[in-house]
Amino acid sequence: MGSWNWIPLFWKGDKVSSRGFHSSSTAEEITEGIDASPLTAIVTGATSGIGKETARVLALRGATVVIPCRSLESGVKVKEGILEQNADAKIHVMEMDLSSLDSVESFARSFNSSYEHLNILINNAGIMACPFQLSKDGIEMQFATNHLGHFLLTNLLMNKMIITAEETGIQGRIVSVSSLGHSSKFDESWFNLEKINDQSIYGPFAAYSHSKLANIWHANELSRRLQENGCNITANSLHPGAIHTNLCRYLNISSFILDAIAVATKPFLKSIPQGASTTCYLALHPDMKDVTGKYFGDCNETLPSAVAREEELSIKCWEFSQQLLNNLRGPTDVH
Repeated sequence: MGSWNWIPLFWKGDKVSSRGFHSSSTAEEITEGIDASPLTAIVTGATSGIGKETARVLALRGATVVIPCRSLESGVKVKEGILEQNADAKIHVMEMDLSSLDSVESFARSFNSSYEHLNILINNAGIMACPFQLSKDGIEMQFATNHLGHFLLTNLLMNKMIITAEETGIQGRIVSVSSLGHSSKFDESWFNLEKINDQSIYGPFAAYSHSKLANIWHANELSRRLQENGCNITANSLHPGAIHTNLCRYLNISSFILDAIAVATKPFLKSIPQGASTTCYLALHPDMKDVTGKYFGDCNETLPSAVAREEELSIKCWEFSQQLLNNLRGPTDVH
């Protein structure tokens, strides 16, 4: 995928939901009147962009929000900024690097021992089109960060979410932030670590697309397994829309050109408060009760690409991800 082809993948839509929500609706508008005070949520990638806005709005509605972040300093700054606007916000910062399996495991252990309940898990963090590099565990960085880290994190927090739903009677919700960029051409031989880690064939946008496709497959297969096991937890994925955030920091384009693109496309792009709306809709809105295994954009259920809807591939991605974790970490209990 060429450098310029990313632009249409993030274009703002104009659908209107049955409740009147649309691409211009903000996260605050979507959640107006909702009392989230009984809920505990984790939001990854909450030190900037739509993750930060998601955490702020969930806290505004009363939820206890845990922000895992690579740098405690950056997390504390976000916490302080939210508290300046909302002195009653219940924001907690914990250290976690999604690209490191050790770090993910350490965070999950700390969270599970420190918090009684977990109602909402928002797998939001991501990087886009970075130069080729391997994670600490020897995995291509976009796959490691955007998918595998979230896959492990979800697995390690699943018992907590199941118990929470049983004890409180409140349906748990898992929300995965994907992208319309998942829809580029997919090569099934990609389910091979050597292929993912082959620098000679690495394409920054292809790797990003594959990781975002894996986010949808993960949500779909997780939903199927949760329903099969009778768990009171939903799992959905979404495209947040066209937003100018620091995801673009790796693009091989001069800052002057990026600024020019931002100005030219501003009428077609969402603001960050608008970009966080679908995430907050899936996490908090009563309309989403019992809705699971679906893909959303602009607070509307929509269809992802045909390949994203293939159940066999979602199962294959799950098995590939689990085997990769088993090889690196040893067997884990997966629901």
